[in-house]
Amino acid sequence: MKATPTVEKAEIEAQLAVMRRIKQNNAGRELKALVETYGCQQNVNDSERLKGMLAEMGYTMTESRGEADLILLNTCAVRENAEQRVFGVLGAMKHIKDERPNVIIGVCGCMPQQSAVAERIKAKHRHVDLIFGTHALYRFPSLLAEALEHRSRVVDIGGGGAIAEGLPSLRDGGVKAFVSVMYGCNNFCSYCVVPYVRGRERSRAPEDVLAEVRALAESGVKEVMLLGQNVNSYGNDRGETDAFARLLESVGKVNGIERIRFMSSHPKDISKTLLDAMARCEKVCNQLHLPLQSGSDRVLKDMNRRYDRERYLEIVDYARSVMPDLALTTDIIVGFPTEERADFEETLDMLRRIRCESIFSFIFSPREGTPAAKMKSRATDEEKTAWFNEMLEVQNAVSAERSLACVGKTYDILVEGPSRHEPDMLMGRTYANKIVNFKGDPSLVGKIARVRIISAQTWALLGEPV
Repeated sequence: MKATPTVEKAEIEAQLAVMRRIKQNNAGRELKALVETYGCQQNVNDSERLKGMLAEMGYTMTESRGEADLILLNTCAVRENAEQRVFGVLGAMKHIKDERPNVIIGVCGCMPQQSAVAERIKAKHRHVDLIFGTHALYRFPSLLAEALEHRSRVVDIGGGGAIAEGLPSLRDGGVKAFVSVMYGCNNFCSYCVVPYVRGRERSRAPEDVLAEVRALAESGVKEVMLLGQNVNSYGNDRGETDAFARLLESVGKVNGIERIRFMSSHPKDISKTLLDAMARCEKVCNQLHLPLQSGSDRVLKDMNRRYDRERYLEIVDYARSVMPDLALTTDIIVGFPTEERADFEETLDMLRRIRCESIFSFIFSPREGTPAAKMKSRATDEEKTAWFNEMLEVQNAVSAERSLACVGKTYDILVEGPSRHEPDMLMGRTYANKIVNFKGDPSLVGKIARVRIISAQTWALLGEPV
């Protein structure tokens, strides 16, 4: 078996010692920290670790920039809009630093892992004290200690992305939790910056994943979402095959965990073994997030996706043969540089054929350093926007039809808490991840409730307890 690069235990112990030292130095002071998260579930999971480390250092969490003694932006680099939003926030934070010079302001995550972005932050946002990338996350205590003790800017965008186990994590205490099973990506899709900022694929040892899941179950968590840029590759770096299918079944045996989800799967290498494991394991939800990106074989080739329409449809057909009630979701990029109207029509055709519950869709955003950023666009911005809106109309109609088909049926709902928009109602999700709002006793939170669907909207269902 190959060895996955891991951070030495002695280094983790050193970081824990720094946390204790900072906490001792903060004794008697009421310090508050704010961690703002941008981007994917992986970033959310990273922020939970950052919050865990901050809690060990004596900080309490706040949602207010105005009362925070430390503000940390955990950033995303997948789309330009996400980066520009962060730069806008950084600009607005200058007045916080002017009014309260002792506030520590930091930027971490995927954006500063790009050296050009890190240089821009250093040059144009001198009020930022901490700048570190994804590979340096476990070194956060040492970086913060240096910034506090020397009152100087600290930058760390190096490191090889070794896996760090044994760091504390602070979650929101709900019934659901994210668990990263691997980091990085080897696929190098022509439009994507992830392999450059997250590094190559590294899989956590199954025993470490299971230990985390067991601890979550003991804390009251009922549903776990297993995360990876491409979970189908889990274990490949360790010389294993079908490792993720085995991991799913192992997680399914953990007492207290009632539901298991995962994302994402790459169509190029998803296996029947994995789909069979999903169908066989009762706790694994019949929900599959399978990014399509485009319905055009020509565009898929230009994207370096390494599958075609036929292969994608084969996967969906087999998945639905073993899981007839499968809920499928996908990602779509509109306006890839080589996309023309005929290619877009093929994407619409695929959406009508695969009939997803919902889609995550974006207009193409060029990322510096990727091959697609150098490609000349064949469509105007106006055309891309029109295509995007047209695609939403098609998908909204499909989503509404699939939601309407739920009316009159009864589902087991994992109750998560009060409804976001109707506080006097409860909210939960079906196995297919459809949101259901219904009136019920608050004691149902964290439990499975039987709910009959009485009406449907495009994105949510209204039910009544049975």
